[in-house]
Amino acid sequence: MPDQSDQHGVHGRPPTRAERWATLKKSPFFPATVLVFILAAAAGLFAGSYTYSMADPTPHRIPAAVVGPYDSANGRQFVAGMEKALDTSLQLHSYPTYGQALRAVDEQQVFAILEVRGAGVRLDVSGASGASVAQVIAESGAAVGKATGQPVEVRDIRPLQKGDPRGLALFYISLAAVILGFVGAIQLSVHARALNPWERIAFTVAYSMLGAFAIAAVVDWLLGALNLPFIESWAILALTMFTSGMVFTMFNTLMGRWAMIPTWGLMVLLGNPSSGGAVSWPLLPSVLGHIGRWLPPGASVNAQHTAVYFGGHQHALPFLVLAGWALLSCAVFWTWRHRHPGGREREAASAAAHAAPAEPAA
Repeated sequence: MPDQSDQHGVHGRPPTRAERWATLKKSPFFPATVLVFILAAAAGLFAGSYTYSMADPTPHRIPAAVVGPYDSANGRQFVAGMEKALDTSLQLHSYPTYGQALRAVDEQQVFAILEVRGAGVRLDVSGASGASVAQVIAESGAAVGKATGQPVEVRDIRPLQKGDPRGLALFYISLAAVILGFVGAIQLSVHARALNPWERIAFTVAYSMLGAFAIAAVVDWLLGALNLPFIESWAILALTMFTSGMVFTMFNTLMGRWAMIPTWGLMVLLGNPSSGGAVSWPLLPSVLGHIGRWLPPGASVNAQHTAVYFGGHQHALPFLVLAGWALLSCAVFWTWRHRHPGGREREAASAAAHAAPAEPAA
């Protein structure tokens, strides 16, 4: 009588640990389990990154312009009192005239103007340069003047628009462009998987242009929250959405289905808290304050902020940052497009490779 184990062969023995692991990795339970832990970690990191950068903004080094005899006894006393009240040092830049100091404000080189006038001081802040910084400087200036007995006149020379009293609207529209940019790319990868590489880029351009128009139109024309320089703001939002979408596409090419992890980390966990939109860069932790402007969300906020409040003083850096990330992402995607999990050409090649061999002719 044949041996029972011989009849069943490999099917008669329990699977090894390696075989069980291989079976688990092929099942839907493995990625689902991994996602459970990833989402839990992402939730904690998301709350932690925003709390760390925004919950308790603290000034570090605040650039300020000075006009007049600030080396006088009154000037030195006021500056020392301000640094003590702010628990930081003021980076003082002396200008011979008030007009030159005002230009430095418009160029966003300084956040305030300190003008010593005899026994008193005039402190001009710029709400448009950063509402949180302006508030801190104004409150500290009034308190120092009261403590030292010096009359202090505080003015906001570049106030925020009435529909945006806290200066957060620009952060919100940039945040919308960033998130919808990579969400759009995710949806293309799910619902339009068969798009070839150049078609994927073209449709990313299309939804970026239309989505950016919708954001600007709703905020300006429908809600009236901001008076936007429409064409410039539209272009900035469109470039932001395209860059964000191509960043996801790049990571999807390199990492496949796990592309959301680096995209979320770069654009949301790191990029948005350090963008300077909700909390100005001088009040952010120093590391975030330095790297924020080199990431797409910070570049978008910077460009939009200058376009709305400091027209005529736009800088090239934020556009170069956005364009650099977009070009890098497109270059990586195009160079390794054969690795991207989509496209009719790839699907046709895969189908041909798995096709059954034809029957030989009789």
